[in-house]
Amino acid sequence: MAFAMHINMERCAGCNNCVVACPVNALELCTVDPVTTDKIYKVTDGKAISLDLNHELCAGCGVCVEACPYDVIKLVASQAPAAKAAEEGH
Repeated sequence: MAFAMHINMERCAGCNNCVVACPVNALELCTVDPVTTDKIYKVTDGKAISLDLNHELCAGCGVCVEACPYDVIKLVASQAPAAKAAEEGH
């Protein structure tokens, strides 16, 4: 089943729970240097600037969703193109 991950960075507190919980290391929490745009692996002022997701590694298991105390991460199932076309009558 295909899925999409939605991360609400406006509400992310940078607690790092999702990164630690991920069994396949698909998540990476970092800030971005405004001058060089390099990743800095430290949360500034308790706020995460970027939560990177490696889509190739992510299995959609939902462990990160369960680990997040702020309800920031959502996994949304999406239909395969063939099933969607059949449902639309194509």
